[in-house]
Amino acid sequence: MVEKVDVELSRCRGFLYPRNTVLVTCVGKDGKPNIITCEDSMPTSYQPPMVAVCISSKRYSYRLIIESGEFVINIPTIDIVKEVLTCGRTSGQDIDKFKMARLTPIPAQLVRAPLIKECIAHLECKLSQQLETGDHTIFVGNVIKASADQGVFTEVFDLKKVKPVLHIGGDTFTTTTKTIVPKI
Repeated sequence: MVEKVDVELSRCRGFLYPRNTVLVTCVGKDGKPNIITCEDSMPTSYQPPMVAVCISSKRYSYRLIIESGEFVINIPTIDIVKEVLTCGRTSGQDIDKFKMARLTPIPAQLVRAPLIKECIAHLECKLSQQLETGDHTIFVGNVIKASADQGVFTEVFDLKKVKPVLHIGGDTFTTTTKTIVPKI
């Protein structure tokens, strides 16, 4: 039997990696859209469809979601991993992340927050609940519209066509192949 060793609590989060990485878009009262890279997302209910994202109250997007009561979860692929990382490294408070990351905002159908054209799927959400948990808040959204690029999704993603962005930790990502994208 292998001996168990203690792991520092500050590092135990790594047990839960890799994590699917998403780009959350939101917009405030002023109409200026923003993007935040988020690895903490999950479905919370099948009927009705609900999802959650975890965002620190220190983030600009936190305030925008509170103001607007809505957000969009955009599903990127490994093809735009550099853009995903760019959106995670900077604040949109003073810059336009769409321009900086060279991503294209397109109108959503039911919310003001835009979709990201380069992403393969989108969940338009209305804020339902929020729960403060330590240094992050869990935002739970009712999914009111779901869309995906034609031919990539039926009941699940076609992993021959779609390579999701999986965060390993730090600035390291992988996907559903054996390829590891080194620190960028």
